[in-house]
Amino acid sequence: MAHAAPAPGARPPGAPVTGTVPSPAPARPGATRTPDVFGPRAHAVARWAGPVAAGLVYGYWAAANQRGGGPITGWNVLFGFVVALAFVLLYAAVRRLAGRLRREAHAAAWAAFAGVAFGFLYHQTGHYSVLRSALMAMVVAAAVFAVLFYRYYTHEDTA
Repeated sequence: MAHAAPAPGARPPGAPVTGTVPSPAPARPGATRTPDVFGPRAHAVARWAGPVAAGLVYGYWAAANQRGGGPITGWNVLFGFVVALAFVLLYAAVRRLAGRLRREAHAAAWAAFAGVAFGFLYHQTGHYSVLRSALMAMVVAAAVFAVLFYRYYTHEDTA
């Protein structure tokens, strides 16, 4: 015997009423919404845990590049933590500022952040000149700009 499938968000017949508010309807007809498994607190923690973890990895990487395989010193550890703090603060500033910009400036802000971050790591190795580090940073920034501009252009809100 065939039965009709219930509409998305509808309560099946005979199901108890729990007093929860149903999730909003999908934005587009035929689109499904991914269930939100985590609560608002978990999302708030994840919003900062990712950048902090990335900052710690970046700081460790910069410190390792600077010491060039030599012994780990207190100044080297301090350098790593200062770089990690600067990375996280700059990331937060770009994330806050870039969301308010048009697509070109939005992509340029993230491209500049990525280029400077790469150029700094590249220069910490000590094997290359500042000019080559700047050139490599510009190449990375141009690639990031191209990808992000395409992404923001194709996902632009038409409203």
